[in-house]
Amino acid sequence: MSDKAVITCAITGVLTDPGQHHVPVTPEQLAAEARRAMDAGAAVVHVHFRDQRPGKGHLPSWDPVVAKACVDAMRAACPGLIVNQTTGVVGPGVQGPLDCLRATRPEMAACNAGSLNYLKVRGNGQWAWPPMLFDNPPAKVQAFLDVMAETGTLPEFECFDVGIVRCVEMYLRTGMYTGPLEINFVMGVASGMPADPDLLPILLKLKPEKAHWQTTLIGRQEIWPTHRRTAELGGHLRSGLEDTFYLPGGEKVTSNAPLIEQLARCAREAGREVASPAEARALLQLA
Repeated sequence: MSDKAVITCAITGVLTDPGQHHVPVTPEQLAAEARRAMDAGAAVVHVHFRDQRPGKGHLPSWDPVVAKACVDAMRAACPGLIVNQTTGVVGPGVQGPLDCLRATRPEMAACNAGSLNYLKVRGNGQWAWPPMLFDNPPAKVQAFLDVMAETGTLPEFECFDVGIVRCVEMYLRTGMYTGPLEINFVMGVASGMPADPDLLPILLKLKPEKAHWQTTLIGRQEIWPTHRRTAELGGHLRSGLEDTFYLPGGEKVTSNAPLIEQLARCAREAGREVASPAEARALLQLA
């Protein structure tokens, strides 16, 4: 167990609507929000890029010029900040994410480690969105790993279900990946693993032994017991406006900072200190 907890701020998300929620879109907004998150205890910012056209900020962008402007602004405002970049796309077209990786050369990036039926049903029995497959076959995973090796980027293996955790071990055995290991247990997607603290011991038994790990918990205030258990078991911590808008008491936040402050509190209540960006770099063996 690491004495230091690395905190990641999931600063904006893929489709969170800035017309409804206080998510940053422009490079300037991302820089200001990253500074607030860093001041609250975040060493890492996980970032999605958005369409910069007026009124289109709810849409994703894979324009490498946009990506570089966003990352440059955050790095200028937050010296030492670790950038963790999204790569998730549905379908075989991965050129956009690969171009963004090459443009920004982030210290870390998501590497979605397996496929998932991405589903949600509303209370009225209707699909919340058309049923879709978030497809991440091994060839797609390898394409991302190859470019991350080129850019000096640590892949963070995103695991949405128990079987995907087991796939990561197979990527190691077959030589698809040989570097330092960071695994992210994504819990709370309706068709994936639930955000249940009782699941953590099973996941820890299945993950590669030397892998650092964190949890991403998606939901409302019911996710916080699992954050606390993550801290107690030695995992790293992540929250932000991509994952939730709610504190443990049900209060809705208008910035990432209160969520990060609450994670820091979870770490300290578990007897751990919060890692600085420099400490996180050393701990995660970043290039």
